[in-house]
Amino acid sequence: MKGAQTKSNERTDSADPKLADFLCFAVYSANLAFGKVYRPVLEALGLTYTQYVTIVALWEEDDQTVGGLGEKLFLESNTLTPILKKLEASGYLERARDKANERQVRVSLTDSGRQLRERAMSISLKDACGLTSEEFVKLQKEVVTLRDNLIKASRS
Repeated sequence: MKGAQTKSNERTDSADPKLADFLCFAVYSANLAFGKVYRPVLEALGLTYTQYVTIVALWEEDDQTVGGLGEKLFLESNTLTPILKKLEASGYLERARDKANERQVRVSLTDSGRQLRERAMSISLKDACGLTSEEFVKLQKEVVTLRDNLIKASRS
């Protein structure tokens, strides 16, 4: 039964789907593999992956609201707040109430947080992925499209 629908609504090539046939598992297991590649560098920096991407988002745009940062990282406030507290305790960022709107908290990098960028620039997955530069960019864009489509579908 070629192209049958499974209970998870993923297309498979057989009526008896295997775990390896599921796109969601391919993405999930690729994420785990990314973690293994990142782990040694992140350990040297003393950061978790979520702390690292939080810092990267602040390198991109410093002085953001917690809400805006959470949207960019796809993290809820109850998940992001402990990450920010740890990064603040490590001296990489500061949190302060927005002067124009006391209900909002703004997050800014410290000098240490900005200097961390130089140490972190050694993280590159291009070689580990085994892709050409063009393939790497294409795959990244396709994964972003997939993510955005899934987010849209989850809101329907």
